Amino acid sequence: MSTLLMDEKTFDRTLTRLAHEIIERNGGAENVVLVGIRSRGVPLAKRLSGLICSVEGVTPPVGELDITFYRDDLSKITPQPTLNATNVPFDIVGKTVVMVDDVLFTGRTARAGMDALMDIGRAARIQLAVMVDRGHRELPIRADYVGKNVPTALTERIKVSVREFDGGESRVELFHM
Repeated sequence: MSTLLMDEKTFDRTLTRLAHEIIERNGGAENVVLVGIRSRGVPLAKRLSGLICSVEGVTPPVGELDITFYRDDLSKITPQPTLNATNVPFDIVGKTVVMVDDVLFTGRTARAGMDALMDIGRAARIQLAVMVDRGHRELPIRADYVGKNVPTALTERIKVSVREFDGGESRVELFHM
């Protein structure tokens, strides 16, 4: 059984709000770069970049981050991990890097993302933007920009669908197990 938390219209409004929050907190977008965590963080980062450009006239560059080998649970997931390319074709040194992901849960993905970014260069700051924060942190990590806070039970699951990755409509659903 599932509950629809965001339909496409609400999803788009939420992304617009997040774009405005990023602009406001950083005093514009001139020194901002966006890096999406594969897989759904990448199209979310691209959409945020377009929305920021429509407001500021500045298009923040977008990179793609693969955190596979930075995970602390890699041996539990698969004996043969698949590496998708990290593609950050710009310098992050001295920049404000907004790391974008779909769901913040335990904090382990965000930690792995920060480790991967630090191997690329020394950003002035790293901020985290997520569509959904569902709680249950195992690490002391919090998002700077949150689309929706959704308190969940550990037995529940959040699914963020992004049309560019999943096809169909962008939406957020809560699945009750």
